[in-house]
Amino acid sequence: MNTFYAANLLVYAGIDIIACLALNLQFGVSGIVNFSFIVFQAVGAYTAAVLSIPPDTANGGYQHYIGGYSLTFPIPWLGGAIAGGLLAIPVGFVVLRKLRSDYQAIALLVLSVIANTVITNADKFLGGAAGIASVPPPLSDRIDPNAESYQYLYVGITAVCVVIALFLVNRIVNSPYGRSLRAMRERELAATAIGKNPVELKMTIFIVGGVIAGLSGAILVGFIQVWAPSVWLYPETIILFAAIIVGGRGNNIGAILGALLVPVGFEEVTRFLNNDPAIANLGPPGLIPALQWVAIGLLIIGFLWFRPEGVRPEARRVFEGAPMRED
Repeated sequence: MNTFYAANLLVYAGIDIIACLALNLQFGVSGIVNFSFIVFQAVGAYTAAVLSIPPDTANGGYQHYIGGYSLTFPIPWLGGAIAGGLLAIPVGFVVLRKLRSDYQAIALLVLSVIANTVITNADKFLGGAAGIASVPPPLSDRIDPNAESYQYLYVGITAVCVVIALFLVNRIVNSPYGRSLRAMRERELAATAIGKNPVELKMTIFIVGGVIAGLSGAILVGFIQVWAPSVWLYPETIILFAAIIVGGRGNNIGAILGALLVPVGFEEVTRFLNNDPAIANLGPPGLIPALQWVAIGLLIIGFLWFRPEGVRPEARRVFEGAPMRED
């Protein structure tokens, strides 16, 4: 297998795993249907890009953006993670305090569309529709980014971030706080009756998920070295939801499995269809990408209908003396 292709696959797998862990924390464990998840990933990417690149006056004027600080690694990645968490504060304050779960989902979806439209049309802010290009990869001043050794290095750094994210998420899910989140997800009124504050629980986990999402965006922009509104359209969030549903909602191992099966495995397999001339020339232009979305939709519907708990269901915790529940 080509080294660069293998590195590309592994880095994307790591990024998708981190993103799915964050979304599973919000949606799977806490019940927050965050249809604007890709916005937090985008904020992390834009922040890391602006912190990495020089001011736009140094690039000959071929692109325009605010900032440009030429900071060294890992500051841009940390900045991207912090930016994702900071964005979650005002969004959560507006959306999570008064709206019910279904209206929360609609409001967050609208936020995703509005944010993408605003950034696309704000040419001087973050490059508009053209986005930001020539983002320097981490440690590129010490190692040639085109070298094979650099590809292994980036895979290793991404793997470390995956381990950190998994450790953090596991600590939350397996703690008493995680049990409070699951209680809120199942019966918010009952959680309130035993002294839990659902708004506080949602806000906290929304911010934590935003931090992890921002980190995944920072890793991605450092790898592809470009970021534009076309990269973070709202349907990208649907792919991550599909991964959570397929892997197993509320289960971190299921989230990892879903990330490997859907964003990496399923999309990668269908992408090879474009390489076959007989299939690529079948039908009008753009048919194969459109069929990929149809297939993802059918995959979600199929799992919701036949196996809603996913490939790796969430573990049931039964305490001694508790009445057994019959499904």
